[in-house]
Amino acid sequence: MADERVPILMYHSVAADPSDATRALSVTPRAFAEQMAVIAARGLTPVDTAGLAACWRTGRPLPARPVLITFDDGYEGVHRHALPALAEHGFPATLFVSTGWLRGPHDTGGGPDTMLGWHQVRELAAAGVEIGGHSHSHPQLDQLDDRQLRSELILCKEIVSDQLGRAPTSFAYPYGYSSRRVREAVRETGYAQALAVGNGLARRAQGPYALRRVTVRRSTDTAEFERLLDGRGLARVFVRDRALTKGYAVVRRARHARRLAAHGRQ
Repeated sequence: MADERVPILMYHSVAADPSDATRALSVTPRAFAEQMAVIAARGLTPVDTAGLAACWRTGRPLPARPVLITFDDGYEGVHRHALPALAEHGFPATLFVSTGWLRGPHDTGGGPDTMLGWHQVRELAAAGVEIGGHSHSHPQLDQLDDRQLRSELILCKEIVSDQLGRAPTSFAYPYGYSSRRVREAVRETGYAQALAVGNGLARRAQGPYALRRVTVRRSTDTAEFERLLDGRGLARVFVRDRALTKGYAVVRRARHARRLAAHGRQ
């Protein structure tokens, strides 16, 4: 069990006509339904994030051939299109919400497409979708100072708790970016587990606050989707993503160093 590798699928928007900002990381409703049918046909067992982490934390066995279905941000299509497909197969999932992007009293107006309202989030939760945190305004958390970082984490948790009547226990890092400082702050805020990106399969050895996911996007066809589930050829599938990530990491480190230097001069 310790070496078991688990595919954690990362979705964003499920929409026939997404905004330009979300198109590349969206999937069509038809593609999502077909992908859920592939999972069912292969005999995989979807679990939610809290369930996976609890098994690895306690040593309880996972179900046969586990897979996680996760959504980031909080797009309206998760309720309109994804929920019926999940319900058809009885699949659980996890939705990570950026609370400042959702329609309602805490909306900052920053959502990049049509976002969920809180009544829809409650309906998703009632249907068995785990609701996790994804920060309040979706910043790059590792670029924030300690005060801003904790504000993003705490506000998100408090809003979800207030709206749903229970605190979220799972978190996903916006953009997948984290650091030791960010992971520690997430733990101290009360989240029991957190997901990154990494475009690799999750393993217990990654630790509960750095579990990897694989990105499902508009260009993901059935053959590639099956490779994601198997963890086959991921280096080739995501070669461009990894090159861009490495290059941008250098830029972000330099930017963060300049911020720290400027703060020290104040």
